[in-house]
Amino acid sequence: MDLDLKTLALFVRITSLGAIGRAGEEFGLSSTNASQRIQALEATLGVKLFHRTTRVVTLTHDGQVFLEHAKRILDNVEETWNVFKGDADKVQGKIRLTVSASYGRIYLVPFIPELLAKYPYLQIEIDFTDKTIDIVEEGYDIAFRMHALDSTSLLARRIADNPMILVASPGYLEQAGYPQTPAELAQHRCIPFAKSNHWRFKDKVGETHEVSVSGPINANWGDAIADLVEADMGIGMASLWHVGPAVKAGRVMPVLTDYKVWPETRIWAVRPPGRLTPVRVKVFLDFIEEVIRKTNIERYGDLL
Repeated sequence: MDLDLKTLALFVRITSLGAIGRAGEEFGLSSTNASQRIQALEATLGVKLFHRTTRVVTLTHDGQVFLEHAKRILDNVEETWNVFKGDADKVQGKIRLTVSASYGRIYLVPFIPELLAKYPYLQIEIDFTDKTIDIVEEGYDIAFRMHALDSTSLLARRIADNPMILVASPGYLEQAGYPQTPAELAQHRCIPFAKSNHWRFKDKVGETHEVSVSGPINANWGDAIADLVEADMGIGMASLWHVGPAVKAGRVMPVLTDYKVWPETRIWAVRPPGRLTPVRVKVFLDFIEEVIRKTNIERYGDLL
């Protein structure tokens, strides 16, 4: 079987652009030469890879199956090249990742300039979404998850802790009083996250406490909960990275500090299974884990 890397890379690029001619130009090929390469690839494989029209090309079912294999081959070649070149700062390639908008803005975007200064040949493509994406089907290298991981075949790496805390504004507490135990939260206006109105806590001796809470507002965005708490609307539960700045500034106060929100949650980076970690992904995760943990200690060390 005769498969050359340039043709594989051309095939993968065509799937992104939806046009053989445009992809061929990037590889220094005429539209005719690019088409001939794809036709030769189809002949070698014995399958049709694209549906062709006068305006666009789309993958056939066989093309979709072959795409994952082609990407894996190119990743492995890149991995081998990077390993044996011996120049860590010359690591190259595109990293496709997905992350929630709030977390990405706070914990990824500020550090991208430093990352690219260290690894100038990397390319970063970020999809900001709060939806849980099938990263295998969609072709992502990394997804950041803020919740407990379900049973999954994805490979997971713990990036940092994700402490959840209870907070309220001084104005609300002056008006409604300071709860001393989780049970007292049932008598307060609370702001549940995503309809999670059954809150659990663990005290210092390890006993678990549960309480059902309610209030006039329910939100599925941590930033909104932080804003609502500051507006004296009640006691909210949110990630430290959502409400930490307001706590440090004194605009809101931690509540029930003798209790931990339970269960504890983590920040995970998950990636597709069944393959070696490309060097570009490894250096990205090593860098991000280091700066996130350092940043959390600097910002919220006394609250962790």
